[in-house]
Amino acid sequence: MSRTLLNIFAASALFFMLQTADAQVKLPPASSTQTITQGVGIKKISLTYQRPNINNRVVFGELVPYGEVWRTGANNIPVITFEEEVSIEGHKVPAGTYGLFTIPNQSNWTIILSKNAQQWGAYQYKQEEDFVRFNVKPQVTSQKVETFTINFGDVTPNSTTVTLNWENTQAAFNIKVDQSTEIIASLEQAMQGEKKPYFQAAQYYYNNGLDIKKAADWINEADKGNDKAPHIKYWKARILLKSGDKAGATQAAKEGITIAEKANNGEYIKLNNRVLSEATK
Repeated sequence: MSRTLLNIFAASALFFMLQTADAQVKLPPASSTQTITQGVGIKKISLTYQRPNINNRVVFGELVPYGEVWRTGANNIPVITFEEEVSIEGHKVPAGTYGLFTIPNQSNWTIILSKNAQQWGAYQYKQEEDFVRFNVKPQVTSQKVETFTINFGDVTPNSTTVTLNWENTQAAFNIKVDQSTEIIASLEQAMQGEKKPYFQAAQYYYNNGLDIKKAADWINEADKGNDKAPHIKYWKARILLKSGDKAGATQAAKEGITIAEKANNGEYIKLNNRVLSEATK
């Protein structure tokens, strides 16, 4: 074999080895990806976003200029999915998937939900693709946040708050849901079955300020034959007290304490005692 052919063969082999080595290299991304899912009532909200670090930079006003559309993180824009219609800061948003942009300023942030969720960066942003935009007031935080963070907080059965934190800046917006019609319909349907959800229905009506007399009827049904469940006695006491039946609440709480003491259940001894104290004022 000629020296030229050997050189060509050696060069080809070296190129193949380098290409193979490159293909095997695994490096961590500069910005990590996080997906979070939050239950709100009986449905879920999911969010996927990229998390850059400060890395000794000045973020807002320099790395992220004020008054310009920001991708809100790194790489791809955040993608948020709602399983049902929600209300965001008073704006109705149908179930679906949306992209999240923001426009940071010192005194206010503009939050944008885009109908186009598949975008890398804000370079192709088009205002005509906005579904909704609204303003929120940012806050200055005392604790510096190194890694850009979005989280869900203040979660109730009917709402949650989405908070964006980076550097010493925090911006947040509220999401509300109204599932009462669907939940009540499901309870009414379940009540037609053989196994009726008296306890769950009574709890839901109590917690959501619905018909307390109906809740009292249901909790009485749930408590029939009960001599081992201090939690049912506890809820019965709470519901009867709210309905105005102090005597019934007192009796239920006392029975709950007795059951809890037999079971050495300190939690429900304390909870039933608390209701008893309120009922006997």
